[in-house]
Amino acid sequence: MEPSGELGILYDVQNTVGALPGAKSAARGLSHFGEHSLGWVGVSAAGWALARRRGNADAQRKWIEAGVGAFGAHAASVIIKRIVRRPRPSDPAIEVGVSTPSQLSFPSSHATSTTAAAILIGRAAGAPPALLPALLVPPMLASRLVLGVHYPTDVLAGAAIGAASAGAVIASDRLFATQQ
Repeated sequence: MEPSGELGILYDVQNTVGALPGAKSAARGLSHFGEHSLGWVGVSAAGWALARRRGNADAQRKWIEAGVGAFGAHAASVIIKRIVRRPRPSDPAIEVGVSTPSQLSFPSSHATSTTAAAILIGRAAGAPPALLPALLVPPMLASRLVLGVHYPTDVLAGAAIGAASAGAVIASDRLFATQQ
């Protein structure tokens, strides 16, 4: 019998998107890149170094904010996980495709840090506001379902928390910029 509810959605994602050639290996690659937000911190560090070479202090600050914001969003999600304590999906019909640092599921830290990073890196790079979130967030969210390590509400909540985290970084930047 096929699972229902969120497990049913997870099952369907694994048997449609997850069945595509290369989907599981791509999902594992995204998982490793996003682990503890380290890939996003690395991208931010590279952007900062380039801005520094160009002597652009405003861009340097925004790249630092992107790295700190991605890591801060990740940290917030870990704290929320420890409060909520929702276990990861566990059903014989769901294939788990990657190891995880904990058995806690809500919210997805990958979704949280990726959303914050996409917004803040896009801002630092001068991209249109919705461009990087539209390109980067959906694949990361889908990857967590393909790998069977999160429920759909875990990734949606993670994306919302990441967007709120990025908004807080941007609001703080604007507040401090007006005080100088």
